Amino acid sequence: MIGLFRSLPRALSRLRRLPPLWLALATSLIAAGGPVLAQTPPAPSAAEVARSLGRGLNILGYDPIWITPAWARFKAKHFAAIHDAGFSSVRVNLVAFDHMDGDNRLNAQWLSTLDWVVSNALANHLAVILDEHDYNICSQDPVACRPRLLAFWSQIAERYKDAPSSVLFEILNEPNTKLTDDLWGPLSADALAVIRRSNPTRTVIIGPTFWNNIDHLDTLQLPAGDRNILVTVHYYLPMRFTHQGASWSADTRDLSGITWGSPAEYARLNADFDRVKAWSLAHDRPILLGEFGAYDKADMDSRVRYTSAVARAAEARGWPWEYWQFDSNFIAYDMSRDTWVEPIRGALAP
Repeated sequence: MIGLFRSLPRALSRLRRLPPLWLALATSLIAAGGPVLAQTPPAPSAAEVARSLGRGLNILGYDPIWITPAWARFKAKHFAAIHDAGFSSVRVNLVAFDHMDGDNRLNAQWLSTLDWVVSNALANHLAVILDEHDYNICSQDPVACRPRLLAFWSQIAERYKDAPSSVLFEILNEPNTKLTDDLWGPLSADALAVIRRSNPTRTVIIGPTFWNNIDHLDTLQLPAGDRNILVTVHYYLPMRFTHQGASWSADTRDLSGITWGSPAEYARLNADFDRVKAWSLAHDRPILLGEFGAYDKADMDSRVRYTSAVARAAEARGWPWEYWQFDSNFIAYDMSRDTWVEPIRGALAP
């Protein structure tokens, strides 16, 4: 206390040398008993974060960048290309289990590549969804999946705990088959608890079972008290159109020549999305359309009609969306020509 009083004359002499505006401010702070500390602004709500996602693309799921960065198809310039084409977010598909050791520790090179992805996306004003995409492994063997999924989120959540709110975590893509509602509810809750230890307010994305199917929203189990959750659904209906000729789809691989765009098909799309909107309003949970698209073997005119219709229907209901996908298949960007597939880009971001 004695030291404080001894310092007052020096402090007052310094105050007299301040410009008048600063002198008035300093004097008022002293009179008020000291400075008013700036308060940390509250974290944005899940609905606010959802609005910031806008239009987006799924990226990097099948790029060799994760194994050997020098072989990458996707370059830094592509982040700028995505932003400049009218998109504001990317959903990064992370097949991470292949890059874990026997103790479920993530490989240092893989993590360094992920840092590069996140930093370049943010530098180009793109929000980033980190989507754990090992859905096949988890759906075939939920017991074996559990420790790996929790270990993944323990490491990723800690690594990005200081990232801006424009970095989102998606617990697991498309739980299905053996990963039933009864198993997915507790597993997603445990993964969320792991994330919340280091990221108490970050927006986390969780979707229903049966490949994030809109018909399974009613069985989705979410912690009632955690409102920083964005609910994701995927939409590929009708599958006989969107997946015709797809080799991995036993029901549609032999189909071809199926078009889309009749009044009944538009009506079905809008009816489906109205049901999702009703669920969203009833449960006060914002929606992300995390995947949609039509496989490349459909005719381009139908693909454009479908892609535009789904995107506009989502936007009309206030939902952000992430198109499947930038390259590889369902492509929006032709890597061989290093240019957009312009009809698809135009359908997405006219």
